[in-house]
Amino acid sequence: MHDWRAAAASLTETLATRVAPEPAARVHGGCINESFRWESGRGPFFVKIASATQLAALEAEAEGLAELASAEAVRVPKVLGCGITSAMAYLALEWIEIARPTRDAEALLGEQLATQHRVLGAQFGFKRDNTIGSTPQLNRTSSDWVEFFRERRLRAQLDLARRNGYSGALQERGLLLLDLMGAYFTSYKPVPSLLHGDLWGGNWGVDAAGAPVIFDPAVYYGDREADLAMTRLFGGFGNAFYTAYHSNWPVDQAAGSRRALYNLYHVLNHANLFGGAYAGQALSMIDRLLAELGY
Repeated sequence: MHDWRAAAASLTETLATRVAPEPAARVHGGCINESFRWESGRGPFFVKIASATQLAALEAEAEGLAELASAEAVRVPKVLGCGITSAMAYLALEWIEIARPTRDAEALLGEQLATQHRVLGAQFGFKRDNTIGSTPQLNRTSSDWVEFFRERRLRAQLDLARRNGYSGALQERGLLLLDLMGAYFTSYKPVPSLLHGDLWGGNWGVDAAGAPVIFDPAVYYGDREADLAMTRLFGGFGNAFYTAYHSNWPVDQAAGSRRALYNLYHVLNHANLFGGAYAGQALSMIDRLLAELGY
């Protein structure tokens, strides 16, 4: 049961304005947490609700949104505050009316994302761990991108898959790929760009003025190709997006060869979160990557 009274009291204190005693409506906000439109003396705002044990994950999301906002590139929802009651944790964000993307908005997103990616960190990773969906995402920094992606991304997901019962070929072939993946970076040296981290078609939209908005991030500093690879994993981005991005910051000629490697992280995560056919898809991706390396 939701303790709306306690949540409303906490939100009133956090936002320093009168807040309705309970949310006005449930809204779409991803498949991990519940999301609501909530009315206040300053108008509506968006609230993401999780169990009280998930406060750190919501705080990490808020910190990621603030990092993206500091880039002054793609618009993100403004963080209004995080809080906790005895029963739930919440993240309060500004309310943005999301409209259907247009071709012009796609082009603007490509241009703005290239600007965001030009914000560079000192190392790969982030100042704190966060989550990818509900899975912990490890962000301990490293100056070595191959080491970072191998250990904090792929090995972390393979280890979780093993604990979830995915053994056999997925583990054997996956561990072989970890040993060999450096071959994809022999002549390519990524820089630590500011990434959204979970940039699929469901995590962006357009505001009332036609400007792109990105949300539900899993922020870290990494190879910008990783963000671009995920835009192709589940669709939702048209040619105007890619044309605008590449005209502002072209990618390495061999970027396509690393796309499956980067998307393997997300497919493994889907296997760990949802099971089903994702484990088989992950193994197929691993086999294709190894075949390209002669294994």
